[in-house]
Amino acid sequence: MFACELENDESFKQAVRSSHGRRPPMTAKFPGTSMGARPIASSFGTRFSMASSMGRSMTGAMQDGTARPMTAVRAAGYTSSLTRGSTFDPLGQSRGPAPPLEAKNEDTPEEKIKILERKVNHLIEESCMAQSTGALQLALEKAKEAGRKERALVRQREQSGNADNINLDLTYSVLLNLANQYANNEMYPEALNTYQVIVNNKMFNNAGHLKVNMANIYFKLKNYPKAIKFYRMALDQISNAHKEMRIKIVQNIGMVFVCTGQYSDAIMSYEHIMSESPNIKTGYNLTLCYYAIGDKERMKKAFQKLISVPLGISDEEKYIPSNDDAGSNMVIEAIKNDKLHQMERDLKVLAEKYIMTAAKLIAPAIETSFAAGFDWCVDMVKSSQYVELANDLEINKAITYIRQKDFNQAMETLKTFEKKDSRVKSAAATNLSFLYFLEKDYDQAKRYADLAMNADRYNPAALINKGNTVFVKQDYEKAAEFYKEALRNDSSCTEALYNLGLAYKQLNRLEEALDCFLKLHAILRDSAQVMYQLASLYELLEDPQQAIKWLMQVISVTPTDPHVLAKLGELHDGEGDKSQAFQCYSESFRYFPSNIDVIEWLGAYYIETQFCEKAIQYFERATLIQPTQVKWQLMVASCYRRSGNYQKALETYKDIHCKFPENVECLRFLVRLCTDIGLKEVQEYATKLKKVEKLKEIREQRVKSGREGSARGRREGREGSAGSADSGRSSSSSSTKGERLSARMRSLPPSSEPYDGSSPKELDASYVDPLGPQMERPKTGVKKRVEEDDFADEELGDDLLPE
Repeated sequence: MFACELENDESFKQAVRSSHGRRPPMTAKFPGTSMGARPIASSFGTRFSMASSMGRSMTGAMQDGTARPMTAVRAAGYTSSLTRGSTFDPLGQSRGPAPPLEAKNEDTPEEKIKILERKVNHLIEESCMAQSTGALQLALEKAKEAGRKERALVRQREQSGNADNINLDLTYSVLLNLANQYANNEMYPEALNTYQVIVNNKMFNNAGHLKVNMANIYFKLKNYPKAIKFYRMALDQISNAHKEMRIKIVQNIGMVFVCTGQYSDAIMSYEHIMSESPNIKTGYNLTLCYYAIGDKERMKKAFQKLISVPLGISDEEKYIPSNDDAGSNMVIEAIKNDKLHQMERDLKVLAEKYIMTAAKLIAPAIETSFAAGFDWCVDMVKSSQYVELANDLEINKAITYIRQKDFNQAMETLKTFEKKDSRVKSAAATNLSFLYFLEKDYDQAKRYADLAMNADRYNPAALINKGNTVFVKQDYEKAAEFYKEALRNDSSCTEALYNLGLAYKQLNRLEEALDCFLKLHAILRDSAQVMYQLASLYELLEDPQQAIKWLMQVISVTPTDPHVLAKLGELHDGEGDKSQAFQCYSESFRYFPSNIDVIEWLGAYYIETQFCEKAIQYFERATLIQPTQVKWQLMVASCYRRSGNYQKALETYKDIHCKFPENVECLRFLVRLCTDIGLKEVQEYATKLKKVEKLKEIREQRVKSGREGSARGRREGREGSAGSADSGRSSSSSSTKGERLSARMRSLPPSSEPYDGSSPKELDASYVDPLGPQMERPKTGVKKRVEEDDFADEELGDDLLPE
């Protein structure tokens, strides 16, 4: 009976055929019923099912209510122990952690090959990272090590019988990286050999592209024929699908032709690029090539092509925020200074630079005058997408006038901008202010500086010009304020910082001036002017050692500056280091042998060191420079006398006497030398000496009386008009004094005639005192220490003469 029922039970048959003991879907719960017991029909009669601990019946039931008998197959995870309080653990986690995985055996050839491949890739990455940080030597070492590992990998594959499975991509990467690192370290022969290995291997696809790299190396080595050859080989192996790469290679070929002076071939390359894919750089180079061959018409056409090149830059107006949509404004603020917008700005700046340079270059060449050429360029630019450059070209036209010293035309050109927009007006007014400042028309310079400041208050150049106009009027405090404002507007304005330091120096605020020039030195490391100002400030601060240090830095930048060398010698002399001072003064004299102060010091140095013969050449040089100064000729004669060459000294004194017959010192030495040597001219020179001394005394009295008369006249003017009697006495006194003076003058002959004591002659009426009645003898400009050194022993010179 039971067997028959199982055979007729379709649910049981389906469970046996399909699940083999797995729990059937939950169908025991009838809709609208609870989890309580419900009757189950079976062959044993009706019975109640037992609810499980999980709230489910122990057996399933069909949805139509037909009963299914219990089976002997247990469902996974459900055991009878659940009814006794066991924990539900279908994954078997209560049995503890799983055993560890078995370690791979690294001794197998396959594992060794995989580990070696990973090491090679890691070394290539390290080499590239080192190159990106500038550690080129380390990058080369890593590339070499990667090459060694890769060769070991190939040998290991061959030994294991897997030679057919060589990783060609890895080999290519190793060789390419090694070649690049050789090139970066300027090891060009090794780089060329490595590139050649890659190119000759037919298994590497597209290896012909690397001939561009080889051509670049030949270009750096200035092997231009081979560079062109490899560029053309690369061009033949690159398909037309790579249009951009082909254009760049043609551009490189044109550059090589320019370097070799083959401008016609370069023009062909550039014309091809401008017809296929025009760009700013190629248009600029094409213009330069036509300028090099002097083709005016093609220069114009090339310039028109240059300004018509599309930049592909989006409109700047899209970066202007609108007041309507807050979300779009946030997006605009986010993209206003992103990398893409910065690239667009850089491209636009580069294009404007090329156009401005090309216009300034071809303007004097395309027309009869540079002004007409500039006008043509301005007209072309106005009709292009670079309209705003027209005003800049006009200003450059004025600057060209300035360079040609045509200041009037420059001013006329700049004055046309007074009605332009604020930026252009400020630039033009700034240049006008500078021009008037150079011409020392400080009122006009101030006027245009004010105009430039009114047009653009944040223009640092205008503020500097304004400060300069105040500086020349010695209002250093106000000038410093303008310089500081210029620095606030542009902290990198070196002119303002330099001028501010000068203003502080004039105000005797030396520490602040020192701070300005130290900051400026941090910006302009090799500026000789800045370093010289630092030396000057340290000298004023009474720190000669620091001054010497900075002057030595100036010498390292400008080693042939004679004035710096002379200043350095002066500081060494002040410190008592005569040897260093002599070296500096000697170098200064070698570069500029006309500096009187340097000549004077060197002559005095040789006299002090008892080398009078060497001092003669310096004083003779001074005589050539200042032939009207008797001082230098006397020094030459004195050197001859000190060195014992009395005959030469006598001849020199005679020459001096012929040129300067009234020089008392020369006559004194002539009398002394002739007396000691026993010459007959002694009486002649002694008589001339007495005459000159008397003439000198008369002149001194005349000057003294003239001063007394002028002083008396001033006193009489303050006291009022004098009486007629007093006036008569004054006139009589003056007349008597004049008669006595003329009587003394008649007793002396003119200096051009020989002295004859037996027949005194009256002074010729045509005789004119070369120094004038009230003029003092001109200063020689020689320092006092040389005079004292040379003439301190003149009164004791007898002991130097032979007995």
